[in-house]
Amino acid sequence: MSSLWTPDGERRVPASDDRGAAAPGSPEGPDDERFDPDDPAQAEVLARMAQLEAQLLDTPIEDVIANHCYGLFQLGALHLGQRPPGLESARLAIDALAGVVETLGDRLGDAAPTLRDGLAQIRLAYVQIAGATSGADGDLGALDDTATPGAEPDPGEPGAEEPGADEPGIPTP
Repeated sequence: MSSLWTPDGERRVPASDDRGAAAPGSPEGPDDERFDPDDPAQAEVLARMAQLEAQLLDTPIEDVIANHCYGLFQLGALHLGQRPPGLESARLAIDALAGVVETLGDRLGDAAPTLRDGLAQIRLAYVQIAGATSGADGDLGALDDTATPGAEPDPGEPGAEEPGADEPGIPTP
């Protein structure tokens, strides 16, 4: 019998066969004094869990992993969208996404190109937002919600100067 960590503590998990069903001779539910096999509500929950496990096992693994990647993308974007941006939290989510996407590559199936593109986009957004927050000395007014990412400012507008013109150590042409 194995166990599963939960916020409420460690729970014993019954052994299962390859389809997720309880193995012969193993208990049908959690090895917990609160579990009552005669309680119809608990039996219904266990039946629904078994149904969801079977559905998960029938889903292509590439789709399941891609779905988790989309969640990491959304988590990074959520932290970037905060005022002030949660740069460290966003970076962790982006690095986790990169770890999966770059390590698995085309093994992610049809989702691979979309995930690579999403990773590139969120990395670009991170660099732009991090640069805007550090360049503004913490003044988030530099993060204009109406600006199009990647768009060049009009000549004469603030920010239209040569990149790096005010930064020491960065040569300008």
